[in-house]
Amino acid sequence: MKRSERHHLKENELAQTLDRVREQFETHKNRIVTGVVLAAVVVVAIGGYFWYRRSADNTSRAMLASAMAIQAAQVVPPTPPAPAGQTTPAVAPVPPPPGSFPSEQAKLSAALPKFMAVADSYPGTKAGIAARYQAAACLLGLGRAKEAMDRFREVIDRDSNGLYADMSRMGLGEAQIATGQYDAAITTYREVSNKATLPSDAVLMQLGRAYARAGKKAEAAQAFKRIIDEFPQGQYAQEAKKEMDAAK
Repeated sequence: MKRSERHHLKENELAQTLDRVREQFETHKNRIVTGVVLAAVVVVAIGGYFWYRRSADNTSRAMLASAMAIQAAQVVPPTPPAPAGQTTPAVAPVPPPPGSFPSEQAKLSAALPKFMAVADSYPGTKAGIAARYQAAACLLGLGRAKEAMDRFREVIDRDSNGLYADMSRMGLGEAQIATGQYDAAITTYREVSNKATLPSDAVLMQLGRAYARAGKKAEAAQAFKRIIDEFPQGQYAQEAKKEMDAAK
């Protein structure tokens, strides 16, 4: 076969192939267009989802950092007023440092809404969970133990096996003691004592105090003795000895 004939056959094969493709496209045009559109929508949706997650993560972290800055601010009590009959104070008043607060209560009151803003706006993020825990701690420090219990329980529900959940269980136990729920606090601390995420001597210390407040002196003494025996060089050893002597 001549070279020109082979070339002509190839051109015919190509033309036939293109015709078949064109026919297939015309037959299934609607399906093809729909598939392309759906694929584009999926790509845009996935891209938008990851963009939102990255944006939400950055924003929530920035908001949490702002709230933490308030929590870490200095507390500078105001200069006491001059005694009666004295026209000038004993000490010349000094302006408080920028960003400081006159009391711990004032500082916690300022930090609380900041933490809750993060927790409510980004509840499922790591920053949101951390902010909810910090809000609960602020409520406890403000003497609002019942509200603190609700926030601690929310952290436990959202972060059931995480560190913040166990820290919240410790906070929940403290709030239960503050509201006179001693047996509930004992149960809470015993649950935490079975976990390895928190220092055992810290948990035992709180458990012993809960027993003591509940009037269960023998159980309290046993918890304090475990601290002395198992963690003799720990930061709670001396305090546990005093508590154990008092329980006896």
